Amino acid sequence: MTSERWNGKNVSTDMNRIRRRSFLGRASLAVAGVGAIGLPQIIPSRVLGASYSQPSAKDRLNIAHIGVGGMGSGHLGYMLARQSRGDVNVVAVCDVDENRLAAAVKSTGGKATPYRDYRYILDRKDIDAVVIATPDHWHAVQTVHACETGKHVYVEKPACCTIEEGKAMVRAARENKICVQVGSQGRSQREAFLAHQYIANGMIGKVHTVKCWHYATPSDDNPVPDSDPPPELDWDLWLGPLPWRRFNQRYLHGVFRWVLESGGGQIRDRGAHVMSNALHFMNADNTGPVSIETKGRVPTRGLWDSAIEMEVTYQFKNPDWTLIWAQPGEMVPYFDRERVKREGIREGYGAVYYGDKDKLVVWVGDGQVYTEKKAVEFVKPPGGVDVPKSPRFDHHEDWFEGIKTGRKTIMNIEAGVATAFLCVLGNLSLIVGRKLNWDPVKQEIIGDEAARRLMSRPQRYPYVL
Repeated sequence: MTSERWNGKNVSTDMNRIRRRSFLGRASLAVAGVGAIGLPQIIPSRVLGASYSQPSAKDRLNIAHIGVGGMGSGHLGYMLARQSRGDVNVVAVCDVDENRLAAAVKSTGGKATPYRDYRYILDRKDIDAVVIATPDHWHAVQTVHACETGKHVYVEKPACCTIEEGKAMVRAARENKICVQVGSQGRSQREAFLAHQYIANGMIGKVHTVKCWHYATPSDDNPVPDSDPPPELDWDLWLGPLPWRRFNQRYLHGVFRWVLESGGGQIRDRGAHVMSNALHFMNADNTGPVSIETKGRVPTRGLWDSAIEMEVTYQFKNPDWTLIWAQPGEMVPYFDRERVKREGIREGYGAVYYGDKDKLVVWVGDGQVYTEKKAVEFVKPPGGVDVPKSPRFDHHEDWFEGIKTGRKTIMNIEAGVATAFLCVLGNLSLIVGRKLNWDPVKQEIIGDEAARRLMSRPQRYPYVL
């Protein structure tokens, strides 16, 4: 065992688990501010008196990508397209999987500096903003650290895995005046805007129930034994704030979503899209449920422990309405069958908004959002209710505008955390096996000390809030 320093503190590290490979070593050691043995010291901008961000409207943003597999590769492709138009500079990429990292560097024409450890990126004063597309258990820690070093943040959904993490994210963004966009991009879609406008203008009357549907979470029916991690993967760094455990193929990539501590199942994956739109349409980002009650079926074998089937009922007050996450729930087929074939519409998840005059169906909820013809053809009358709209119906563009103008993004950190709390609380109710009462102002579980203790969890040093 050896002792390393990070952020002015000692930490014992098994060097067999934190390997320094030549692929990253040369680039990492070139970064200014790196500590004596190679780990950067992350110092908040308020301590340094630095102003890393807030570029003027005419400046290019220097962007770094943390996590470049899956959704991360999509974000990188988008930013490279923007770079070709002179809007941004992609200056750095980071991933704990060297194959993914090498592919990302290649996509930039070899121009972006590669890193395996995100802390080197945060130590660079020339970087204005970061796009975080790591597994869910990393979102909060990396967002808080990015905010503390003055970087604007686009972070994938769900925003957080615990209540404590969500509160820390909101606090860090506010204290450091950081523009955060959470990647529930459905709010920026054209037909989400049209559905929102239709509902806000009273076309279905007062909404009393929103019922979401989604297909079940998969189960690990063919478990495999633990093994050594593949040579391209820094397993210790992938785990980050999670407790140490042996590598298993059922943990990554992508399938981390079916493990409660790193993913949380379909409710924390797609629920962060469908229920994000529900809060948005109901103007409920700054409120919250007063009770949460879950029933469901959990796996009996394998590593994946997220609920296979579940139904969560959230009760809201002032105004009174009910939100239901039903997994699998009752699917409503999309009405235009030709469009389903033509555009590859996924009908497996969505929500029905029930009002006292009518109802409205909204399908999907993330990069695709579709609604009924009556909402698409609706023309807002003079003096009607305006609802938020992202520039060019582009979620990233909305983030850029937020950085430049200082206004809140359409899926700002408060909204992202509010949505994530729905997902977290739904799982917690199932874990403890009872209804939870929630204080939406204090953002705390009330009257249940055992459940309250699950609002936070230990994090492995140095990857802590």
